[in-house]
Amino acid sequence: MNQSNHGAERESLILRIVWMLLFFLVWQLAELVLLVVVLLQLVLRVLKGQPDPSLQRFGDSLSQYIAQIGRFGTFNTEQKPWPLSDWPAPRAADLPSAPTAPSTPATPQEPTP
Repeated sequence: MNQSNHGAERESLILRIVWMLLFFLVWQLAELVLLVVVLLQLVLRVLKGQPDPSLQRFGDSLSQYIAQIGRFGTFNTEQKPWPLSDWPAPRAADLPSAPTAPSTPATPQEPTP
């Protein structure tokens, strides 16, 4: 019985190695896509003064996806990344809201004599 259990573990590890190699290739492609998103956001920030919200959401999801691949590859989880699980949902940006124009304090009016 111990022999068959060891064989099943070995087969499971071999299958995991195949998945890890496949996800390593996907990781490389995802890093290139993330680089394109970063450069596009930089250009948009320079030209328009603000990043594109849809690219922000996609970039966050893609970053989380790359992290999922890293967690799977480093044996921190057994859950395989997308397409074998759900695509990560984007989170809200951690940036403060756009600065607003300072309000001018009301100057007290002097009483007229």
